[in-house]
Amino acid sequence: MRAAVLEDHGEPLAIREVDYPEPGPDQVVVETEACGVCRSDWHAWRGDWSWIGAAVQEGQILGHEPAGVVAEVGENVETLRAGDRVTVPFHLGDGTCPHCREGRANNCDAVVPLGLTGSAPGAFAEAFPVRRADFNCVKLPDDVGFAEMAGLGCRFMTAYHGLADRADLRPGDWVAVHGCGGVGLSAIHVADALGAHPIAVDVREEKLERARDLGAVETVDASAVENPASEVTAIADGGADVAIDALGIAETCRNSIASLGTRGRHVQIGLTTGEEEGEIELPVDVMTMQEIDFRGSFGMPLTRYEELFDLIEQGTLEPDAIVGDRLSLEDVPETLAAMDDYGTVGIPVVTDF
Repeated sequence: MRAAVLEDHGEPLAIREVDYPEPGPDQVVVETEACGVCRSDWHAWRGDWSWIGAAVQEGQILGHEPAGVVAEVGENVETLRAGDRVTVPFHLGDGTCPHCREGRANNCDAVVPLGLTGSAPGAFAEAFPVRRADFNCVKLPDDVGFAEMAGLGCRFMTAYHGLADRADLRPGDWVAVHGCGGVGLSAIHVADALGAHPIAVDVREEKLERARDLGAVETVDASAVENPASEVTAIADGGADVAIDALGIAETCRNSIASLGTRGRHVQIGLTTGEEEGEIELPVDVMTMQEIDFRGSFGMPLTRYEELFDLIEQGTLEPDAIVGDRLSLEDVPETLAAMDDYGTVGIPVVTDF
């Protein structure tokens, strides 16, 4: 089968023939119908995360935002059959640790990240295996398309969890989203759908325009103003209630915190690059005196999928609105390279393998 393989960090992924996966006893093989191209794939391609011991090795098949159809089923799998339509979260849990048993598989003690480690080949391929399939595979409603589900495996669900769970979002809250890539635009849409007032902050007009289409009530062009955080605090009459760093660079993280009002909640979703190597200086005295909360957000508990599907069925959430270009597998190397300069809009999705 064909797959996009990391041969050397920073060099174009190789599209080549690899062996079709065989399912282990607790696994299924999913034939890929769609897979988002995420900035986390860019991080992996660039060789980031060595500072936390998580650099992705050469030979890895990337891709961690999939939707597809179960093709083969391991002998111990009980709840899945060939032909089932599924999506798969990027954080593959073991289903047995205390966090998994509490319904928080995104915090699994033995998490295996799909497409980012050799034991979990990714979905930039015609097919991929899923560990602990009974636990990790999520069946799709019949009326939901594969492409709109592709982003649910990472960016859209991460934005939802970040706002609904980690930020304790309330209707009427002002929400400043710093960085309007796929996860940032998802956050804009989710915040609007949940009754908040999202403010989009970015340096590219085409992304700010997309944010307005998705529900941003105000936008800030960070390239055109001296202090983007001050612009946000003026719009929100003293500061946002919630602010998200959806990019992961020092500037957006500090701007996010600075745009908050007293007792505001900062949510860190973006992961850092080789420039920061996981370390960013923060205004801790101001955060202390204003009782600013700093909260990390990683993926989404599997228990939240049904709620997401209900909101999609009701028309409250429309993940398809975040989808950008629809790509072939051959387009993945160029799309990753475009992320060097933040050149993609929305969630690019591979639909032709």
